[in-house]
Amino acid sequence: MIKSPIKNKVNLVFIPVSDIEKSKEWYTSILDIQEGEEHFDHLFVADMEGTGMILDTMPMWRDKSGRLPRLDFPAIQFATDDIHESYHFMKDKGVELITEIENNQYFVFKDPDGNLLMVCN
Repeated sequence: MIKSPIKNKVNLVFIPVSDIEKSKEWYTSILDIQEGEEHFDHLFVADMEGTGMILDTMPMWRDKSGRLPRLDFPAIQFATDDIHESYHFMKDKGVELITEIENNQYFVFKDPDGNLLMVCN
């Protein structure tokens, strides 16, 4: 069998956002992001533990009417050591919660652009 030159490692995830500055502020407050870099007027590369995250206005991936793609399912999962504390933190911040805490393990929420994301123990 031929060994793949592609590593079994996820480097980065991209989250489509409509406004880099507003999204950067929102994600910074939710994820306690301390640093990051802006590139090409449409990317914010957040300084994360583990897999990286890029907020991207995705100019080349918009549809013909200019609409931004959305994550219509929770494809990205953020970690927590305390699911209940995290749920109440998000609720107190006014984040739109899509589910309650499910199976005592996770909940799903929306970011300001309508992307579905997850927090999990």
